[in-house]
Amino acid sequence: MPVNMDKPHLWKADIVRSVDFYNDWFMRFAPKAYRDTRQEATRQVETALRLTGNLTDISPETLSRYPEILPILRMATAPPIARDRLIGLGSISPNLVKNMELNRRIPPNMANKKVAEELGKIGFLVRKLADADILPWLEDERVPKKAVVHRAATVIADRLCGASADPIIRNAQERRQLAFIQDWLETRQYRNIKPAMVSDFREMEPATFAFHLNAPVTLEGGQKRINIPIDVVITPKQRRKNLLPILIECKSAGDFTNTNKRRKEEATKIAQLRSNYGKDVCFILFLCGYFDSGYLGYEAAEGLDWVWEHRIDDLVHFGI
Repeated sequence: MPVNMDKPHLWKADIVRSVDFYNDWFMRFAPKAYRDTRQEATRQVETALRLTGNLTDISPETLSRYPEILPILRMATAPPIARDRLIGLGSISPNLVKNMELNRRIPPNMANKKVAEELGKIGFLVRKLADADILPWLEDERVPKKAVVHRAATVIADRLCGASADPIIRNAQERRQLAFIQDWLETRQYRNIKPAMVSDFREMEPATFAFHLNAPVTLEGGQKRINIPIDVVITPKQRRKNLLPILIECKSAGDFTNTNKRRKEEATKIAQLRSNYGKDVCFILFLCGYFDSGYLGYEAAEGLDWVWEHRIDDLVHFGI
């Protein structure tokens, strides 16, 4: 039975409350999440500076040994260089840059001569564009004092965090949403199961829940099999025969634009789940933030229901 998807007369008031709920959390907790991440980023920058002799050694050998420092080097230039800009500016191999940044490695199948050539281009660009205002010792050719290096590290860390501010906030919000759900379930005597203990989410015992499980699905045509990540899987205390556990996806948003851009993702997921596990799959959205009537109407039309975080007790209407 629908819980919220069939009640458009309630949507406007819930949207207002959800936006207020998100904004209140953001004002109270987002700055701390950002500060904590910035402190960790500063430590990483200081390590990168130490490994490169405070950016006096950006040789192919150093970059090959420490490929993970590339994002930091990009933020040490004036102006800071985006990943794709670095690739285009230096005619550098996209495969190399993406492996260094995303996989923290040099591409295993790239020839050593090619690697050295491409890394040489990166080192040349970073040295040429190095920000003299925050790295003054590079021009003076002197050994910088510890305080000067730390100051440079904090500036570069700020740039790193500024480039990834949205993911920082999303990750903090996801942790908070999952903790809120866990507290709500455990208050009702549900037991948390570690993902490693679950071989098949369909076989979870009654009154249990788990975070970050995969639901294997075969795509149309049967030629490809993928895993759909599920944020929360809950088996109700009174499990109905032949029905799957309840699947929940946590969603939060700090503006209306991105939610409407990405609303097809959830519709695709439920279509794939239903094609593999049957039309009675219970896949719920757990919403907090900026989700407008256009988003809600689209999801409702696709057969997706939801629970607002500010009304988490609606979970009981799904049999939990």
